[in-house]
Amino acid sequence: MHAHYAVIGAGPSGLAIARALSRAGLEWDGYEAAGGVGGLWDIDNPRSTMYESAHLISSRTTTQFAEFPMATSVDYPGHRTLLQYFRDYAERFGLTERFRFDTRVTDVSRQDDGSWQVTATGPEGARTETYAGVILANGTLAEPHMPEFPGTYTGDLRHTSTYKRASSLAGRRVLIIGAGNSGCDIAVDAVHHAASVDMSVRRGYYFVPRYLFGRPSDTLNQGRPLPARIKQFIDTRVLRAFTGDPARFGFPRPDYRIYESHPVVNTLLLNHLGQGDLRIRPDIARFDGTTVHFRDGTSGDYDTVLLATGYTLDYPFVDRAELNWRGWSPQLYLNVFPPAFRGLFVMGMIEASGIGWQGRYEQAELIAAYLAAPAERQREFRARVDAAPWPDLTGGYRYLGLERMSYYVNKDAYRRAVRDATEALRASAPPRRGGVERVAKRVSA
Repeated sequence: MHAHYAVIGAGPSGLAIARALSRAGLEWDGYEAAGGVGGLWDIDNPRSTMYESAHLISSRTTTQFAEFPMATSVDYPGHRTLLQYFRDYAERFGLTERFRFDTRVTDVSRQDDGSWQVTATGPEGARTETYAGVILANGTLAEPHMPEFPGTYTGDLRHTSTYKRASSLAGRRVLIIGAGNSGCDIAVDAVHHAASVDMSVRRGYYFVPRYLFGRPSDTLNQGRPLPARIKQFIDTRVLRAFTGDPARFGFPRPDYRIYESHPVVNTLLLNHLGQGDLRIRPDIARFDGTTVHFRDGTSGDYDTVLLATGYTLDYPFVDRAELNWRGWSPQLYLNVFPPAFRGLFVMGMIEASGIGWQGRYEQAELIAAYLAAPAERQREFRARVDAAPWPDLTGGYRYLGLERMSYYVNKDAYRRAVRDATEALRASAPPRRGGVERVAKRVSA
C-alpha cells in the first residue's frame, strides 16, 4: 500500500486539502476529471455549471485564501479572474503537477485490510491504486436537481447548469423556475435578449445588496458575531431601508427569518422588476405542451423553461454506507468525518453565508491534523467524537428543512468548532464545549 492519500477533485476544496496535506508533510495523489485546476470556475470544464456573467456573490476579502490574497482590487471578481487565481495558487504551492488531469474516478472502495482502492480512467486507460485514505473534494454543485411536474412540456426544458450566455435566449419567451442566486443572475441577463422573462417562485426571499454604506455588505460586522435573533432583527430592518419590500414586486412574503435560508445577493433583479422587464409568477401547477399553468389559475406560453432548482449531492463512486448517508446528505462529524473513521473524508460539503474558501481551508487543516497526529491522539479524538454530543453548527439559526439546507452551517459556529477540533488534535486537549454547542447527534433528515 502506498503510504499516502488520494484527493479527488481540483476545485477550491481539492486545492485546499492538497495544500494542507503538503504543509503537514503528507504524501498525496490528486485526481481531476477536467484538464486543469479550478473545478466549476473553469467554464470550459465539461462538468462546470458556470455562465459567462458569473461573479462572486461574496466579496474578495471574505472569500480568498488568507495566505494567498487575490491579485486584484475588484470587490466581486468574475469567473475568469477566479480561475486564474486558482491556477496561480496551485502553481505557487506546487500542487498542479501532483494532479492527474483528464482522469475520472469511477470507484472508491475499502479493502479488508483497511486500505482504499481508487479506480480511475484517464489518458492511459483504467488503472487502480491503493491508498491509506481518500479525501472526496469533487464539489456540491455539479449534479442538477431535476424536479418533476405534472403534465408534459414540449418546448426547451433544461436546468440552469446548462446555461452559458444570454444570447442563447434571444427572442425567446423564457420562464425561470426558482429564484436563487443563479436563477436571479440569469433573469437579469435574459431581460436584455429574451422576448419576455417570467420567474416562477414558491416562497419569498431576502435580497441583500452587494454594497451597504459604500462597502461590500459582507465586510460589515466582521468582529464578534451577534446572537442570531439580534442579527436577524437588525439586518431585516437594514434591508428594508435599502431594498424595500420584495412583496411589492410579486414575491410571496418569506415564511422564515433572514439567514434561515441562503439570501439572494442580487438587487438588480428588483430594479428590472420595477422597470417591468420581467414579472413574478406563482408555483407551477402543470405543463401542457408549451403552456405552463400556475397555481393561481393563470397560465403562460413559453419557448424555454429553465430550472433554477439547485443541485443534489453526488459522490457516485463510493458506497453511500461508507458516508453514513441519511436522507438528503451524509451525516458527518463537522461535515467531514464519517463516524466510523475508516479513512474516508469529505472536503467542501458545507454551505454557509460568508464562509469563503478560508473556511474550507480550515476544514482541510483539520483533516491534515488528524492524519498527521500520532495513533494514540487519533484514538482519543475518535473516542471524544463517539462519546460526546456533536457541536451545534447552526449558530442559533433555524434553517429551513430543505435538501439544499441539509448540510448548511453558520460560518462562525462552524469555524469555531473546526478550529477547536484542530487544536485538540495538535495539543491533545479536548475541544471546548458549552452553551448551544452541546446538542444531540443529528439524525436522518
